[in-house]
Amino acid sequence: MNPTAYLPVADYLPHAGRMVLLDQVVSAARDTLSATTTIRADAPFCDGAEVGGWVGVEYMAQTIAALAGFEARSRGDAVRVGFLVGTRRYDCSVPAFRVGQTLTVTATREFQADNGVAVMDCTIAIDGTTVARAQLSAYQPDNLDEYLNQA
Repeated sequence: MNPTAYLPVADYLPHAGRMVLLDQVVSAARDTLSATTTIRADAPFCDGAEVGGWVGVEYMAQTIAALAGFEARSRGDAVRVGFLVGTRRYDCSVPAFRVGQTLTVTATREFQADNGVAVMDCTIAIDGTTVARAQLSAYQPDNLDEYLNQA
C-alpha cells in the first residue's frame, strides 16, 4: 500500500495529544505494520538530548495498537483500547535514542488467540540497522466496559 494512502497515525490509536509517540505509518500488511518516529527535544520522555532506550517498549506497544487500529478501520470498525500484558526479551543495543534520529518500529503478529490475546514480534531500526527487539503480549477485550467492571 502506498504510504500516502495511510491516515494520520493518531487515527489508528486510542491515544491522544502528546501521548501519540509515533509520527506516521509507513507500511501495513496482513499481521504487520511499520511506523516511524523522529526523536525531538520536546518529545515526551526526552531530556532535551535523548530518550532512554527503555522507551522503545512503548514505541513497540503503540505500533501494535496502530496495527490493531489499522485492521479495525479497514473492517469499518472503531479503534479500541488494548493492554500491554507483558514483554519478553527486550534487547536494546543502544542506551538511548538521540534527538534527530528516526526510528522505524515494526510489529508482526506471531500468534492471535480467540480470547483477544496476541503475541507480537517487534523491532526498532535506525538507518536500517535493528537496535532493539522484543516479543510483546497484548490483550484487546471485545467489550472494554464489561472487562473493566468485572472486578
